[in-house]
Amino acid sequence: MKKLFLASLLGTSIALSMTAMAADTDLKTLEAAAKAEGEVNSVGMPDAWANWKGTWADLLTKYGLKHMDTDMSSAQEVAKFDAEKDNASADIGDVGAAFGPIAEKKGVTQPYKPSTWSQIPDWAKDKDGHWMLAYTGSIAFIINKQLVKDEDAPKSWKDLESGKYKVAIGDVSTAAQAANGVLAAAIARGGDESNLAPGLELFTKLAQQKRLSLANPTIQTLEKGEIEVGVVWDFNGLSYRDQIDPKRFTVLIPSDGSVISGYTTIINKYAKHPNAAKLAREYILSDEGQINLARGYARPIRADHVKLPADVAAKLLPAEQYKSVKPISNPDAWEKSSKALPQQWNEQVIIEMN
Repeated sequence: MKKLFLASLLGTSIALSMTAMAADTDLKTLEAAAKAEGEVNSVGMPDAWANWKGTWADLLTKYGLKHMDTDMSSAQEVAKFDAEKDNASADIGDVGAAFGPIAEKKGVTQPYKPSTWSQIPDWAKDKDGHWMLAYTGSIAFIINKQLVKDEDAPKSWKDLESGKYKVAIGDVSTAAQAANGVLAAAIARGGDESNLAPGLELFTKLAQQKRLSLANPTIQTLEKGEIEVGVVWDFNGLSYRDQIDPKRFTVLIPSDGSVISGYTTIINKYAKHPNAAKLAREYILSDEGQINLARGYARPIRADHVKLPADVAAKLLPAEQYKSVKPISNPDAWEKSSKALPQQWNEQVIIEMN
C-alpha cells in the first residue's frame, strides 16, 4: 500500500511539474510575442486612475512595451471596439463590472485567463475569460470629522436614520456611484437588485428630515466642507481623504451591509497587439500588478492571496470591514432596476425635499 501511495504521489508530482512547465513555457511564448509587438494601447486606463501609471511603467521596463491611453467611459470603450473593428486603435480597456458581459455579448472581446485565474472569485469573472475584475469598489461612507462629532458619526445605514448631519449621495441618474449607493442601502435593509424599495425608503426619510444633500461628494466639495457624510466608492473616499487631509476624514464600510463591484479589463477582439494586451492582463492580475493597483487605492481582487507592503496596506481599509459586502448576484435585475431608479428617485425622494 505504501508503494502504491508513493507511486501515486510521484505520478501526481510529475503531472504537476509538467503542468507548471507547460504554463511557464506558455508565458515565455506570450512574453516573446508581446515583445515582438512592442506596444499596447489602452482606453479608459489613464495614469492617475488606480495607479495605471505604475503598471505601464513596469510593462515598459520589463517587456519594452510602449503605451498610449485615451480616457473614456465604459460605454464609450465598448462602442469604440464595436465601431472600429479591424481598424482597431485600442488593444485593451478597463470597464465597470456591468460592461464586461455587455462587451462579450456584442462580440468585441477575446478571452484570456491569466495564470492566477483560480484565485479570482467566481462572481468576479466569466467562465471563458472574456472578463474578470482586477480590482473592486465597495460603497462606503466618508465622514468629515470637523463637521460631525465622533459620537454622532454613522457606522451603519441604520445610524443614518437618526443622525444630525446631512447625507450626500449625488445624482442617481448619472453617477454609478450614487445608484450603487441606493442598492447598497437596499441590500443592508433586506432588499436586493430587483427590490430597491428599502433603500429608497431610507433616503425618503432623510429627505423628509431635510437631511439629504444632493451635492456630489467629490474631492472639491469635500475640501470646501460642503459634505458632512458622503456615500462613495471606497477607493474614491480613501483617495479623497489622503489628498485633502487624512486627519480630517473617516472612511468606512457600513457594518450592516454594502455592495461590492469593480472594474475589468476587456481585450479587443480586433486588437492590433493582442499578445501585448494579454501580457498586460497577466501582469495586472499578478502579485506585482495587484500591489500596483492597491497603491492607487483600488482593492485588488486577489487581496486574500497577495501580501501587500505595509505602506500600501495602510492606504486601504482593513479586510474585516468587508465582511458584510455582497456582490451583485442578479445583473439582469440590477440593469432593469437601475434604469427605473431615476424616475422612482424623483417621485419618492426629491418630491419630499420641496
